[in-house]
Amino acid sequence: MAEIVNLRLARKARDRKKAAQQAAENRAKFGRTKAERDKAKAEYLRAEKAIDSSKLEPED
Repeated sequence: MAEIVNLRLARKARDRKKAAQQAAENRAKFGRTKAERDKAKAEYLRAEKAIDSSKLEPED
């Protein structure tokens, strides 16, 4: 005999699972603290300065 499933509850459970997955992706994508952002920016600027200082021909 087949199990009786309430479709409304199944849809809500599916939507909750999808929303939780989206929230996890957003936390990974946007969830950095200000200190982490500042550190990444400082590292980027330091690397950019190192690259610019090692160029053989200066820009005109």
